[in-house]
Amino acid sequence: MFNKKNKKNKKQAKKPRKLVTMSDDNAFISEQFRTIRANINFSLPGQESKTILITSSLAGEGKSTIAANIAVVFAQEGKKVLLIDADLRKPTLQFTFNIRDHIGLTHVLIGKNYYFNAIQETPIPGLDVLPCGAIPPNPTELLSSKNMDTLLIDLKEKYDLIILDGPPLITISDSQILGNKCDGTLFIISSGISKKEDLLKSEEILSTSKAKIIGIVLNNYKLSKNDYQNYYTYTN
Repeated sequence: MFNKKNKKNKKQAKKPRKLVTMSDDNAFISEQFRTIRANINFSLPGQESKTILITSSLAGEGKSTIAANIAVVFAQEGKKVLLIDADLRKPTLQFTFNIRDHIGLTHVLIGKNYYFNAIQETPIPGLDVLPCGAIPPNPTELLSSKNMDTLLIDLKEKYDLIILDGPPLITISDSQILGNKCDGTLFIISSGISKKEDLLKSEEILSTSKAKIIGIVLNNYKLSKNDYQNYYTYTN
C-alpha cells in the first residue's frame, strides 16, 4: 500500500536541522521569528482556531525549518500548537524533532490509526507534532480526501493553532489543495534560489485554489554588515 522507496527517501531527507528558537544561539534570528508570529496574529484576527499552510515555490528554500521555528515561537507564547508534516513525498519533521514516524498522518487518513495515537509531544511545552508516517503511493488523493477535512475539523477543537508543512507548489499540486483547506498560507522565498517566474507561477497557483496568502518570508538573506541570515516577513 505504501511506497517501497520509503526508506530510501527518508534517508535522503535526513539532514540535521537546528532550531534557533529552541537554543536561542542567535537571538537576532529568534527575534525575527517572533516578528513573524506577531504579523501572523495580525493577519488572522478574531479566529479562535487557525490553520496555516507553510510552503514555497521549490524544494530547498527552508520552509520546513521555518515552519518548525514558527511552531516553537507560538508555543512559547502559550498557545497549544500542532505541527503537521503534510509533505507526504519528502517528510523531514521526524528528524527535526527526533521523533518516530512509524505512525503518522498517512495512517490516520487511510483509517488505520486514530490521530491521537499518531500525535507526539515535543520537549517544547505546548507543541505537538503529527509526523507524515509511511510515504503513500497516492499523496494527492489522501490530502484532498474527506478524511483530511474531518481531521482538521477535529484538530481545531484540540489546538489553538495548526501549522501544516506542505510540499513545494510548482512541482506538485498537494499544497494547492492544502491552501484551499487552510485559513491562511505563508509563502517562503529563498534569496538566491527563487526566481521571478517561479514566484508568479506560485501566486497564480494559490490564487486558483482560493488560498489566502497571509505573508511572505524572505529566507537566507545575508545582511551586509555581518554574517547573520535574516528572515523578513511581509503581510497583506
